[in-house]
Amino acid sequence: MSEVVLPGEPVNAKHPNLKLGPGVLQLLAGPIISTKAGTLCHNQNRSKWWVESNSRRYIPAAQEAVVGVVVGKNGAEGFRVGIGGPHNANLDALAFEGATKRNRPNLKVVGSLLYARVSLAHKDMEPELECFDAQTRKSDGYGELKGGFVTGCSLKMCRQLLDPKHFLLPLLGSKFPLDAAIGMNGRVWVNSKELRHVIAAVRCIERVDPEGENLDEKLVNAFLDTFDI
Repeated sequence: MSEVVLPGEPVNAKHPNLKLGPGVLQLLAGPIISTKAGTLCHNQNRSKWWVESNSRRYIPAAQEAVVGVVVGKNGAEGFRVGIGGPHNANLDALAFEGATKRNRPNLKVVGSLLYARVSLAHKDMEPELECFDAQTRKSDGYGELKGGFVTGCSLKMCRQLLDPKHFLLPLLGSKFPLDAAIGMNGRVWVNSKELRHVIAAVRCIERVDPEGENLDEKLVNAFLDTFDI
């Protein structure tokens, strides 16, 4: 059963490998509290806890995946990346798998799309990004996104697409080959061999969005039939 919490309320989160997501904070004194109003959620084994709300603006949280765009340079060896939050994020040029001072990614100063992980997020600091998995140190899908199209959607829609039980991405994958990168910052990148498939995927994401038409699987199938797929 879902539990609605308000800012400052204690959260009974306990697990040997506890991970706190957006809206949940452990104080220096020890207790864990919610930092915003919303629905308290946890994964199946209760190791990760977070608060879901109807916030329309993305607030960066550590370990979250985001789709960003390079908006400028940050000194000689870094980039400024727009992720839709209150501030641009910083990305070191060496924060890629296998990157060295002699072998760095050749990103455009402005316009390159990236799938990255938030490595540092604090209300008093600009967020920092990395383009590799924190445990394996491998790219594991992170890095520059080439081709395709980026669409915006609600933060709730992004969370739903990351749920393996959600119907949309498996349904689209059964219709045509599709690559997707889902950012928790309200951006989804999709790519396919045919432009009509990219357009169909984007339109479906927009129409399934809970803050849009909120179509179910049956209606999405009927909608896809209009694309002659």
